[in-house]
Amino acid sequence: MSNPNYKDRRNTQSSVILSPYDGTLTFIVIFLIIIGLLAIFSAGAPKCIIQGAPSTFFVARQFIWFILGLFAMFSLSKINYKLYDKIAIPFAWGIIVLLIGVHFLGTTVNGATRWLSIGPIQFQPSEASKLAVIMLLSSCFSRNINVFDSRQLKYFIPIIIMVGLIFKQPNLSMVIILGLSSMFMYFAAGGSIKLIVSMICLGVLGVSTMIRSFQKQRIMIWLNPDADPYGGGYNIIQSMLAFVAGGFFGEGYGNSRQKLGWLPEGHTDFIYAVLGEEFGFLGCIIIIGLFLAFLQRGLLISAKCEDVFGKLLAAGITVSICIQAFINISVASSMLPATGVPLPFISYGGTSLFITMCMVGILLNISKKRIRRIMQFDEQ
Repeated sequence: MSNPNYKDRRNTQSSVILSPYDGTLTFIVIFLIIIGLLAIFSAGAPKCIIQGAPSTFFVARQFIWFILGLFAMFSLSKINYKLYDKIAIPFAWGIIVLLIGVHFLGTTVNGATRWLSIGPIQFQPSEASKLAVIMLLSSCFSRNINVFDSRQLKYFIPIIIMVGLIFKQPNLSMVIILGLSSMFMYFAAGGSIKLIVSMICLGVLGVSTMIRSFQKQRIMIWLNPDADPYGGGYNIIQSMLAFVAGGFFGEGYGNSRQKLGWLPEGHTDFIYAVLGEEFGFLGCIIIIGLFLAFLQRGLLISAKCEDVFGKLLAAGITVSICIQAFINISVASSMLPATGVPLPFISYGGTSLFITMCMVGILLNISKKRIRRIMQFDEQ
């Protein structure tokens, strides 16, 4: 006697359906960007007026990059993240070509050559190097955690070249972000703690020997800003005054006095200080809380991902963005020497916002659970 369920078991097809992406992460990112747009308008308007431009010049440009970034974020959230395993090496070499272009054709701003200009568009290829390194290491460590294996050179050589080109710009802060992100990814992949500690020691030694005279001066000024209150220590002192003026509840939106020519980089590197003056300690804590929530959601996405490549890719993206936020907040609070690192999602800078939103788009795709559904059908 035949089994009545035999026909149903025989005539089955399987398909993969995707759950929605992480809505909480999306809300956090959009909220941070809205805070950034409001802060850029408030902090940048006085500088625009001084330069004879419309008061909305900075925020309008940032809003255009936001729209482009939003389109890229949701487009990348629909692309299977496993594709980046295949294109990691070609993508990295493409970034290297752009970094070489910066060396020969780049635009110099404040003594650093970090930008390429194409007509009215100016972009910073080193921002894309964060994603390139994360993709390379995710692909590398998902196959083999042994960093001394000669087969890993195809991943490590592009990273070494990128770091060298970025350091030459000079952009030591980006080198530090890449280094810290790489060590975290090695740790997340199950790497040796002893090797990580050794790498940190060698990295500190190497950076200390390669630090240039102006970078040493930054460190000395950070330790004693009053030694040069109208020179190297000026931004640090004005930033601290902004936090003091803000108190607990702040002076109110638009009421910062430090942005009125006292804090030159108030819409970029020191935007956190302007936020501190206008929204006080409470506003600063809310921003830190949003980044901690971003960190929690990102690491949760990494933990729930089913394959090693996706886990490492999610962890690398999350930690890289949060390391950059920590450095910017620490610089504005005088916990670290000035580095020129923008605050992710908030500081003025189109390239930074666009690349960061692209990284979030990849993270959103990883957050989608891939569920295998069994469909049954009857023979005709």
